[in-house]
Amino acid sequence: MVLFIKEIEQMNEIVAYCGLVCQGCPIYWASRETDAEKRQKLRIEIAQICNKQYRLELKPEDITDCDGCRAESGKLFSGCLKCDIRKCARQMGLENCAHCNEYVCEKLQQFFVNDPGAKTRLDAVRSIL
Repeated sequence: MVLFIKEIEQMNEIVAYCGLVCQGCPIYWASRETDAEKRQKLRIEIAQICNKQYRLELKPEDITDCDGCRAESGKLFSGCLKCDIRKCARQMGLENCAHCNEYVCEKLQQFFVNDPGAKTRLDAVRSIL
């Protein structure tokens, strides 16, 4: 656990508000793919994964380029633009939700059902605050 916490400390700036790691996200990777054909194939796969895991209804064209949900400017995935967790954390000026006095809120609890690894990361961040 100590090693995991140290890893979180070192990469804290890339832990998304919700606990996802932006630089580990396939949308982030697809955004950096220079081959247009590969990028399109990735977007098709990503839409299928998002639809299954998060019960969304995304099409490949909905998988827009993204620099990470904490980016101040630049490219941002369409899902991040609509994300209530992101909106809340930004309004509160938080680095991520682990820093919130209301952690774990209802929005996060619902999100963690589909991505329990995000909770593990935020719990680790919170444990070192």
